[in-house]
Amino acid sequence: MTFKDSLDRTVTIPPKIERILSLQPEITRIIVALGAGDRLVGLDYFLRHDDHLFRIIYPQESRLPVVSKPDDSVNKELVVRLDPDVVFASPSEFQAPDSIQRSLGIPVIALSSLGHFDKLLGEIALVGAVTGLEARAQELVAFFQEKIRPLSEHAASVPPEKRPRVYLAFWSSLTRTPVFYEPVNSAGGINLAENLLPSSLGSVQTVVTLEQIIKWDPDIILIQGNFLPNERMVMVKQVLEDHRLSSVKAVKSKQVFYTFGFWYWWDPAEVLVETLYLARMFYPEKFGRLDLAKEGEEIFTKFYRQDGAFSALWKLLNLHEWTRQ
Repeated sequence: MTFKDSLDRTVTIPPKIERILSLQPEITRIIVALGAGDRLVGLDYFLRHDDHLFRIIYPQESRLPVVSKPDDSVNKELVVRLDPDVVFASPSEFQAPDSIQRSLGIPVIALSSLGHFDKLLGEIALVGAVTGLEARAQELVAFFQEKIRPLSEHAASVPPEKRPRVYLAFWSSLTRTPVFYEPVNSAGGINLAENLLPSSLGSVQTVVTLEQIIKWDPDIILIQGNFLPNERMVMVKQVLEDHRLSSVKAVKSKQVFYTFGFWYWWDPAEVLVETLYLARMFYPEKFGRLDLAKEGEEIFTKFYRQDGAFSALWKLLNLHEWTRQ
């Protein structure tokens, strides 16, 4: 089987894939959602040490060795011992895919959605083809599209001047923001940083000044809340009490909230819940009766076939505080 990856590389893999090494957390989550978690032979550093969600959706992760280091370098000797049939890598590490494939002779597919829903769904389909789980992949893609459709249709009906203008403070910084964030778009908001250029290739983040945030005067400020409560460097209370932002509409009207945000790209179930959450926030008259706990449980159970996963995340991140509106 031959595939084109996110770096436009042509990669040929054997017809039967039994052993998978994923160094890209977004892809690892998709592998688990498809039901191929038992084929994983190793994990990247981020999933083992930083991602509190992964151990909820895949408790077996503790049995897997860690193949990469904090700087994203790879232990090639360990990769050889693990003997994977295919390796998934991140395209943001431009040299890594070719380096691993050339030196070890193992096919490497570099994939990332870069924050786009169509690419995320394309990844699910591609990984489904690689693993021979096409039917399950199609099921998840159809479910995702069905949940998003009413939100996108409503957003399309709202004229730009009536959409909430949103600023996103991500990656533990008030001034670091994504230049593209589809959950905001699909929920019917306007990302104020959308016309800016990313600060580096393979990324969607940039840094703005405090003066720029004040000039934008957002209706809503969203803060990345995917960190554990005691690890958050930027907090809602802190932003609301920041005297420098006192003239900003979102601060004056107390429209400052947490949202999930990128967590080494996305968990496909989590980003779906997030888009529903934002639609309810942006348009309470339309989606205000949406039961986030119920929807989240349904979505996580659909993707991971594990009851209580969203409830565990709810408690871990104090989501009950997020949804007090």
